[in-house]
Amino acid sequence: MYSEGSGYYKEVKAYYNEDSVSFKSRGEANPLLQRIRESFRAESEGIAFHQALEVGYGPGFDLVYFAKQNPNAQVYGIDISDGMCEVASLAIKEVQLNNCQAMVGSVEDVKLLLPQQQFDLIYVFFGSLNTVEDLNAAAKELQSLLSPNGKMVLTFVNKWYLLGILKPLLKLRFATAFKRLKKVWGGYSTSRFLPSKCYTPTEVRKAFGGMREVKHRGYSILFPAWYESPKVVQANYKDRLWNWDRALSKTPFWSLGEYTLFVFEKKA
Repeated sequence: MYSEGSGYYKEVKAYYNEDSVSFKSRGEANPLLQRIRESFRAESEGIAFHQALEVGYGPGFDLVYFAKQNPNAQVYGIDISDGMCEVASLAIKEVQLNNCQAMVGSVEDVKLLLPQQQFDLIYVFFGSLNTVEDLNAAAKELQSLLSPNGKMVLTFVNKWYLLGILKPLLKLRFATAFKRLKKVWGGYSTSRFLPSKCYTPTEVRKAFGGMREVKHRGYSILFPAWYESPKVVQANYKDRLWNWDRALSKTPFWSLGEYTLFVFEKKA
């Protein structure tokens, strides 16, 4: 497979194999992450499908969710990490799902693993495309995998996260403030390096220029980023910030959040 011969993907695999040990428990315990995930799901749930593909399924939260919600459909997942595949496969087995399959590989490997397969829904939550080797090449692969009437729901770690720059600057943490703006990002961890890149909305639109943009939305423009302490603001104030984020997503400020979400479909 392509990913097996790529030094880049070997680095990404090693990072997430180590991360897979505690990833599931950390995700389940994070209310900020859960709220954002629920919104990502809501953006995808209106799309009818017989075949769906998740890129970067991690511990399998969304593989299991969409397979349960759509028992007459088939949900496939591709993830670079063997460790994540083990965790996700166990989650699938525990709830006895027969319409869900977790596979190991990269976007470039899907056609080899599932020849002639096309998908009515392709979704990527929490920025898995930030760790692909070449976004333009990955975009072409995904476009070729999408069925004629299918849609993609894609999220990206955003390069222009304004509060992600301003907050560290106020604490004089200059390296952290400008980390996303570099050619290579390095991931969220301060102690481990993840081969990755943050993308601006313009870069995303250029990569998926062969598609029609149906919708876009920004996340954590003002609402706390998923990696911040849930106690950073009071619960009622978080609700207010969430609603402000939704309002700002209808303005040019939508592109200044921690995550950007795009819905694409094939052009007529």
